[in-house]
Amino acid sequence: MASKTPVTEKIILGVDPGTVIAGYGVISVRAGVMRMLQYGVINLSKYTTHQLKLQKLHETMHRLIEEHKPDEMAIEDPFFGKNVQVMLKLGRAQGVVMAAALSRGIPIVEYAPRRVKQSVTGNGNASKEQVSHMVSSLLAEELVPEFFDATDALAIAICHHFHENALPVRSTKKTKKGAWGAFVSENESRIM
Repeated sequence: MASKTPVTEKIILGVDPGTVIAGYGVISVRAGVMRMLQYGVINLSKYTTHQLKLQKLHETMHRLIEEHKPDEMAIEDPFFGKNVQVMLKLGRAQGVVMAAALSRGIPIVEYAPRRVKQSVTGNGNASKEQVSHMVSSLLAEELVPEFFDATDALAIAICHHFHENALPVRSTKKTKKGAWGAFVSENESRIM
């Protein structure tokens, strides 16, 4: 009697980090079939200081990680804006989310917003409405269209599933000298 290879399930936590609203989406992939486990937003606007927002974001990420025990986290790369203060705050939020995953040994993969849109809709310039519609279609779920940060997070998780045949821990952006990814790869002993 031939033994069957067990079908494994992979849990992917997708995160669209933010300092006012952060989106998250958890999907399960079993035998190539995606299923949504949970999605939502973390509303940080009610907290008065940036430090308190980061603390609540970190706590929520830990809770989601404990609840779903994801195998991998996919996160959106920060975009390059003109406002340096906004970029700094967004980078801190992304760092807090990544720290929550790293503290549990969860591999993190970053995807540029354009790549996520391209992977999910076939158009790197797709609108949030188009992304939300395609995510709903791909997961065969009726999603609340107003939760664009949450549907974006699901799209990030789906993008990761579509690209999972590459190395388990990677960044989809090209590393430039001086970039965070280059620093980490060149200074692993300083980080751990």
